[in-house]
Amino acid sequence: MTERELLDAARGGDEEAFGRLVQPHRGLLDAHCYRMLGSVDDAEDAVQDALLRAWRAIARFEGRSSLRTWLYTIATNVCLKAIERRPKLVLPVDYGPPTDPHERTAPPLVESVWIEPYPDERLGLAEALAGPEARYEQRESVELAFIAALQLLPARQRAVLILRDVLGFSGEEVAEALETTPDAVYSALQRAHKSVDARLPERSQQATLRALGDDALREVVDAFVVAWERGDVDAVAAMLAQEAIIAMPPMPTWYQGRDAVARFLRRTPLRPGVRWRVVPARASGQLAFGLYQWSDEQDAFAAHDIIVLTLDGARISELIAFLEPGAFRQFGLPTEWSAA
Repeated sequence: MTERELLDAARGGDEEAFGRLVQPHRGLLDAHCYRMLGSVDDAEDAVQDALLRAWRAIARFEGRSSLRTWLYTIATNVCLKAIERRPKLVLPVDYGPPTDPHERTAPPLVESVWIEPYPDERLGLAEALAGPEARYEQRESVELAFIAALQLLPARQRAVLILRDVLGFSGEEVAEALETTPDAVYSALQRAHKSVDARLPERSQQATLRALGDDALREVVDAFVVAWERGDVDAVAAMLAQEAIIAMPPMPTWYQGRDAVARFLRRTPLRPGVRWRVVPARASGQLAFGLYQWSDEQDAFAAHDIIVLTLDGARISELIAFLEPGAFRQFGLPTEWSAA
């Protein structure tokens, strides 16, 4: 069936036709809601809510805009309402100052205020632009630095920037989606650009990864896996940039500087007697790894954290360890890894 035939059937109450009609958009809507909300779980809930609203309203869809524009309009407004009901999400570096390297880590926060990593496979795209007017690549627009910058914007500025610069909507389409004027869209976009551009690094991770090339990236991945599994702090430290940081949400603690990071690694995750299994992954358009720590109780390596690396050339400038074993399912990783 063509899209027109599916649309006509859906308008007539055919739920299966509606499912087939929206399926090609579902993954991209998920990524859109993640950019708006900074949380994978919240994005899933928002997409479910948006599609339910779309199903209830499909009989009234007149086709004045494209189906894509209509679905994104619904999803964006669902996200705007969700943002009103919860605290702003951040990374530890935006939550407070770095911790003294001689101090121990603080306990996890009770409330969830942290950005989550996004599994690359959900994007289903290469480094493509969503449209000719888009400013950011699809993978670039889920990088941790970009998502962190977005979450600090007022909600409507965030929506304008994503619709215009990530999805490539026209100013008129954005204005219609947000029930405002093109002039108001332009004004909000200018303010959003000023804020986001001030926070983003000069080079995106996509540009860095392309500049390094596959062979150099493979060397970084292999070296990190070997050093971490051996508990070789000096080898890990040798891979770090001078001002590298390590953060561990949901703990607010983070350390800055190669020596401070090395001191923390030697004292806690890579102390003698701790055994690790490291599995390469991709998250937020960046190099990432699933870290499994040996558990005598389980007689296996148990899921511990997803660690996302930010590279500055071939050096690691950030290690963000998301201490949430439940996130492993989102990356298609097992919760245990056998000793063999």
